[in-house]
Amino acid sequence: MSAGWSWYVLILTLASVAACFWLIAWTNRQRASDAEIAESEAHVWDEDIRELNNPLPMWWLWLFIITLIWGLGYFIMYPSFSEDGGLLGWSQEAQYEAEVAAAEERYGPIFASFGAMPVEELVDDPKAMNIGSSLFANYCSQCHGANALGAAGFPNLTDGVWNWGGSPAQIELAISNGRTGVMPALGAVFESDEAIDEMVRYVQNMASEMDTASPAHTKYMQLCIACHGPTGQGMQPLGAPSLVDDVWLYGSSASAIRKSIVEGRNGVMPAHQNMLGPDRIRILAAYVYSLSR
Repeated sequence: MSAGWSWYVLILTLASVAACFWLIAWTNRQRASDAEIAESEAHVWDEDIRELNNPLPMWWLWLFIITLIWGLGYFIMYPSFSEDGGLLGWSQEAQYEAEVAAAEERYGPIFASFGAMPVEELVDDPKAMNIGSSLFANYCSQCHGANALGAAGFPNLTDGVWNWGGSPAQIELAISNGRTGVMPALGAVFESDEAIDEMVRYVQNMASEMDTASPAHTKYMQLCIACHGPTGQGMQPLGAPSLVDDVWLYGSSASAIRKSIVEGRNGVMPAHQNMLGPDRIRILAAYVYSLSR
């Protein structure tokens, strides 16, 4: 926080607390004279609602005052207007690190015991799968869904189709290092919208037939074969999906395929190595591996 903002927060907070003290004192004051009391009590609404000179009960008044004093103490003890940590020297980063260290001390040995086991064995261990389910809910469900069925741009992890490979080692590698899949934009290389539409139809029909006489076939062999292969089976080392199955990461409609061809696609699976560590990644990989079995 800059010095200007620190002074802004300090002045605004102190002014607000002072204003609250003044308001309590002003509203709780006794009327100065019998005439002032009579004047205030002469105010009547709805025929029978009359203003009276009744100050707040003292216990109620002191609750307000104690609250304000507590607020000032909190303001001083914690980093309310600067980054020096207040009188207690507290910071959210230090508290987070302390909590992480405490959790690691408690749960680290459990993760280490499972991390030493092969993925194939962890799949059959109920305790490991319960931990893996919790890890998935915390780190993976935001993209792949709570049920791992995925969404547009985020693959389904339960169908047995893997763009980068579905072996335990490949899954573990994907979680550790992440993945980046790029489909380049090819709209500029087509002569017309009709040519693009023809390519869309060609891709949609690849699973049933490959029209080698179509101009789109020639374009496919020029532009797409390097990643998706001559028969559209895909290429796992590149993360290029198969075009001849029923699984479409971004949708199988003509508009979705057209968008992929014209504008390209960019998919990123973030790396979790620094966040989770090898033991948690091994357990999580086993859980993900189990989803499609």
